Amino acid sequence: MTTGHGPRFSGISVVVPVYNSEATLSELVTRLESALGRVVPKLEIILVNDGSRDGSWDVIRQLAQGHDSVHGVNLMRNYGQHNALLCGIRMAENEIVVTMDDDLQNPPEEIPKLLDKLCEGYDVVYGTPQEEQHGLWRNLASLLTKGAMSRAMGIGTIRDISAFRVFKTQLRSAFASCQSPNLVLDVLLSWGTTRFASVKVRHLPRTVGRSNYTFLRLIDQAMFVLTGYSTGPLRVATLLGFTSALFGLAVLAYVIGRYLFEGRGVPGFAFLASTIAIFSGAQLFAIGIIGEYLGRMFNRSMERPTYVVAKRFKKSSEQ
Repeated sequence: MTTGHGPRFSGISVVVPVYNSEATLSELVTRLESALGRVVPKLEIILVNDGSRDGSWDVIRQLAQGHDSVHGVNLMRNYGQHNALLCGIRMAENEIVVTMDDDLQNPPEEIPKLLDKLCEGYDVVYGTPQEEQHGLWRNLASLLTKGAMSRAMGIGTIRDISAFRVFKTQLRSAFASCQSPNLVLDVLLSWGTTRFASVKVRHLPRTVGRSNYTFLRLIDQAMFVLTGYSTGPLRVATLLGFTSALFGLAVLAYVIGRYLFEGRGVPGFAFLASTIAIFSGAQLFAIGIIGEYLGRMFNRSMERPTYVVAKRFKKSSEQ
């Protein structure tokens, strides 16, 4: 990014997790080089193939062979979007990192908007869609997931979280030791800064393939964020248990009071059954929440790798 006084950044590394996107990669690289190649001294495009089942890796190798800026990384298997991002971020060599999806829904030409905002003193800037290109249920699930991330990050003013982001590369030192097999990049970034911002950008309809994030998968992601990086659900379970206990005491007082003052108990199986159901539901809910946390702890205790690189490819070398 440049001004009349020269470049504002020494270089930019664009990290793109790739999954079954052989049809869009060539255009993506061409547009990235066109949008950024003339405004920064150094441009690096890191394409991380996350276990694609199509010919994405072959396309990445061809692009790396024909473009000095392209660095191809092939993972051993599919580890997930955020794991692939972390892999690319750790390999980034430039001052600024840009992350974006491989489907061209976020136009590369919008990146300068994020860079302009970053120059205002922020460390992380998200590009949020002017208009979502998804259905009602998908948008609702996405809103829930963003709310969960905002809660886990402890930054209530940031709800415009997206995969289209720019940040200062130095932030990766805050999560340099992270080895969890399950991670969320946005939460990791919040470990290093609280200076977040967002700008509105164009969000184009998907022309090739379909999104891997369904309604149920987004709900699962929200649960993972809450139970993996926040104690909020445990507090909800505690509050529910406390409320149920108060309700039980109130019912007991009612039963005893009616017996003392009216000389008879409270008849009806329905009353007893509903009371038992309330307490049982509260207990099962609390046990389920605790089970989620235990499951997260179990997965982390196995020390599974965050990702494993099978091969790296640049025009100058192949590893």
